[in-house]
Amino acid sequence: MARRRFFVDQVRGGQARIEGDEAHHLTRVLRVETGQRYEISDNHDVYLAEIAAARKDLVTFSILDRLVAEEPLVRLTLYVSLIRFERLELLLEKGTELGVWRFVPVEADRSEKGLERAAAKRMPRWNRIAREASEQSRRTTLPELLEPQSFREAVSGASGLRLMLDEDPAAEPLLRALPLARAKGEEISLIAGPEGGWTERERAALLGNGWTPVSLGPTTLKTETAVIAALAVINAAWQAGA
Repeated sequence: MARRRFFVDQVRGGQARIEGDEAHHLTRVLRVETGQRYEISDNHDVYLAEIAAARKDLVTFSILDRLVAEEPLVRLTLYVSLIRFERLELLLEKGTELGVWRFVPVEADRSEKGLERAAAKRMPRWNRIAREASEQSRRTTLPELLEPQSFREAVSGASGLRLMLDEDPAAEPLLRALPLARAKGEEISLIAGPEGGWTERERAALLGNGWTPVSLGPTTLKTETAVIAALAVINAAWQAGA
């Protein structure tokens, strides 16, 4: 069984620490003890470490060895239209587990008004969700979570292969739109619309900026369902072909 992995702010002098609420979770919920071994990441390298001390609000680690850190199969930036926060947070958790490299909330025409202002207050919570999901899925690095962007910024600022999830029945199936030659670490941008889909103005802007409309089949999916399914397809394709 794989060891649990935790994230630390830094490794210095062969030592690392976790403080505050996270330390409390380790000692009171997970009940870690001195002498136990875990993996830790400083968001760059991964180490095998032994707990040197475990108190209520402080857990310290002694580094035993540096481990091989796995590189991501694909560097995927997810541009997701602002939707109700409970659904967005589910998407943040599952997207992190599925290897999303960067999350960018987007103010779409059909996004509920005011969500972009409320999002700023949610950033600490969202970063915590991403951290917990990263530990659960044993990622090497935490995903980057950006402040909400305007639709125009998101559409014009994306790079790599650009894929837009679209309800149009004429859109190409996602799997068929992926390149046959799949290089490890290739950059992909995926954008998903809000409830109600893209407006014609948005669809025209996406097409004009080099985005390829892709489909996941004939049924109409919620944003979070479509994104999770698309991420799984992309990951499986790179696993098979990279």
